[in-house]
Amino acid sequence: MAEAEGRVTLWGIEVFVAAAEEGSLSAAARRLGVSPSAVSQQLSALETALGTILLDRASRPVQVTPAGAMFRRHAQTILNAASEARAELAMADLSGLTTLRLGVIEDFDSDVTPRLLSALAKDLKGCRFLLETGASHRLMDQLEARALDIVIAADSSSIEAVTEDWREVHPILSEPFVAVAPPGARIEELPLILYTARHLMGRQIAAHLARHGLKPAHRFELDSYAAILAMVAGGEGWTILTPLALHQARAFRASVEVRPLPFAALSRTLSLSARAGILQDVPTQIAARLKPLIAEVVIAPALKSTPWLAPDLRVL
Repeated sequence: MAEAEGRVTLWGIEVFVAAAEEGSLSAAARRLGVSPSAVSQQLSALETALGTILLDRASRPVQVTPAGAMFRRHAQTILNAASEARAELAMADLSGLTTLRLGVIEDFDSDVTPRLLSALAKDLKGCRFLLETGASHRLMDQLEARALDIVIAADSSSIEAVTEDWREVHPILSEPFVAVAPPGARIEELPLILYTARHLMGRQIAAHLARHGLKPAHRFELDSYAAILAMVAGGEGWTILTPLALHQARAFRASVEVRPLPFAALSRTLSLSARAGILQDVPTQIAARLKPLIAEVVIAPALKSTPWLAPDLRVL
């Protein structure tokens, strides 16, 4: 049903912000889970209600008009206030939340994430969960674009979590990078099998090697923990991964040897992030539920098989 003329709706504002940020009506539609025609209708209704053109739809990408730029500042404030109001109404035990859009790094996909969702479902009786798994940098982009409410992912650096003011960060896990080789093999005689630089972890490894002037011979760059460890187990080379990656591909754990890095140490931090000030205590409470799960499911088995990982492998 068409909105009454002159009425500015919260949904219309959200559609406008999505279109302005995405630069495309079709991309905004995908982000919001509606049809492009629905996006177009909402934009037209909003422009009619405001009596001005907000977006130049003829340009590619779609451009915000001067009036649109002015309204966009107010629109973001309105959306933030609406999100904060919904969070306040949710009450301290989260029981009032109706939808939670959660992004989780693929490293937790097989065991930690399902158990986390099961635990949250007991508290959030009427909540609908929308889960997105993927690479850390992609999840963070979706959080910044308001397509996700909470993201559990790797931080790009220790500085970023401190200097960014648009998100709140709850550190979850610190883990060292380790060398993984065929049992008894001499690493210096083997090529390095790299984790792909298309992902954040691969870029961290590549940057660390470059900082220390290291250029190990390599022929393979893969984006699958299992494929990398299968090749290492087969004697094709050695690799640099994390305990969490080894946990995900644990079927190969008995066929490889885990060692400290043969050069300067490297570690990474995984954190829970949300847009600052929007969800009140929700991120803190979810982080509190997540930490003991990680300690039980990931850290305890890793330290049992590789005790020297302590204290670098730890919940924060």
